[in-house]
Amino acid sequence: MIRRLFLYLLMLFVAFGCNLNYQPYDGIPESELKEDIIGLNGATIGNYNYLKDGYYQRNFHFFGEYGGDNVSLSGTTSDHLFFCYNYEHFPAMTNTTYFWEKAYQLMVGCNKVILSIDDNSSAELKQLKGENLYLRAQTLFHLVNTFGRPYYQSPETNLGVPMKLDDQVINVPTRGTVKEVYDRIIADLLQAEALMGSERSNIYASKEVAQALLSRVYLYMSGTPENPNLSYAQKAKEYAGKVIESDRYRLLGTEDYKTYFRKLPEQNTETIFAVKHNVDVDDRGWESIGSMYNHIASQGWGEMYASEPYRDLLDENAEDARHAFIEPQYESDGVTLKERNGYPIYYINKFSMQEERPTLSSPVYLRLAEMYLNRAEANVKLGLNDEAIDDVNIIRERAGLSGDALYSPNDLKGRESVFHVVLEERRLELAFEAQRKWDIFRNGLTLDRNYPGTHEQGDALLFVPPDHPRVVFYIPESQILVQDNLVQNP
Repeated sequence: MIRRLFLYLLMLFVAFGCNLNYQPYDGIPESELKEDIIGLNGATIGNYNYLKDGYYQRNFHFFGEYGGDNVSLSGTTSDHLFFCYNYEHFPAMTNTTYFWEKAYQLMVGCNKVILSIDDNSSAELKQLKGENLYLRAQTLFHLVNTFGRPYYQSPETNLGVPMKLDDQVINVPTRGTVKEVYDRIIADLLQAEALMGSERSNIYASKEVAQALLSRVYLYMSGTPENPNLSYAQKAKEYAGKVIESDRYRLLGTEDYKTYFRKLPEQNTETIFAVKHNVDVDDRGWESIGSMYNHIASQGWGEMYASEPYRDLLDENAEDARHAFIEPQYESDGVTLKERNGYPIYYINKFSMQEERPTLSSPVYLRLAEMYLNRAEANVKLGLNDEAIDDVNIIRERAGLSGDALYSPNDLKGRESVFHVVLEERRLELAFEAQRKWDIFRNGLTLDRNYPGTHEQGDALLFVPPDHPRVVFYIPESQILVQDNLVQNP
């Protein structure tokens, strides 16, 4: 049994480890996997491992976070991450190229498992099929947000990404519309929800993990505050509620929350889904996500800091527990802030110090706090402002705030609307978790980057409207050159 599993994993390594330019790999034949629980489980583990790959995980983080307004780069770099940050995208960016390749390799790996399991199989096999459906849906969601325009902008005609639903390398589909891709994501997640149970730990997909992502997907489809889609807003609320009411997860207490991101996922009651990085195996060191945010024990670049507007928002309440995720660096006098290239150093520690390792972390993709905030935003778009404020206050109270720091329908603390209250709370709570950029653009807002950072240099794009071409990235040039059926983004 052990020898057989080893052989399967060896085959996976050989088949999945190569980088085949534009096409997905040609892995284990489906005939060798059909209804084989050991092989299918091994293949599924291989698919989860793609989420650890720096070409996938690190680059996707750049796309969602570096183009937002919570971060400030203190210098320039030869890494193409710089162009994710300053919106000077170009078709041959290595970040988009590598991410695209890994994403489609991951999807074909999922397809091999999905196509090998019938819907009337055993519960164990159904679970594996559901997990791979979830992984395929999540990957498509990441791809369509990176390369396709926000959903409210003509999803029936705007192009999304190719939907790879088979394991045949020679079949290279054209780009589906944004709507078609979202429809596929939802279909996969609904099927995954039906096939999976609740027994898996939070480093694997389960019924609740599918429900949590459905909540986010529907929220991204729910339109703008001025023109909401009530049907999708209701669905976002419904699925957030399912996760909250499942009673599987608990918000951490205020003090425990301050070290949230140092905890192992399985030991964290709030984490719904995380990609576990194991000590001595998965620490990416200087190539980790955290290496750009922090410098500890002579490890990490420590060049990307919390932005001035984010710090100003956080500093409105000195007792806010979320200060724990920002570490200002002082000179020996303990008063003067250290600087790099004239920019004050405010390290970010959400990707540091798991198991006391400076660059080790297990990135959290879904957590319970987001479900409360998804429900709050959905309620705003449904016109249920009081319910939205209730959920916002749950998150603020967990952050150690009380009394005048809490909102009421009659006291929005100078905010323009309840929607702005909710969006601001998302900014505070989910900062540096690769959501802020999309929260802005999917709601039809203009990104304001008129604050200190090296994005100010050259022909700076300090205000990015939601209809700007660079809200999305170019399809990788390497794909366009070899696949004449792919259409490039403007």
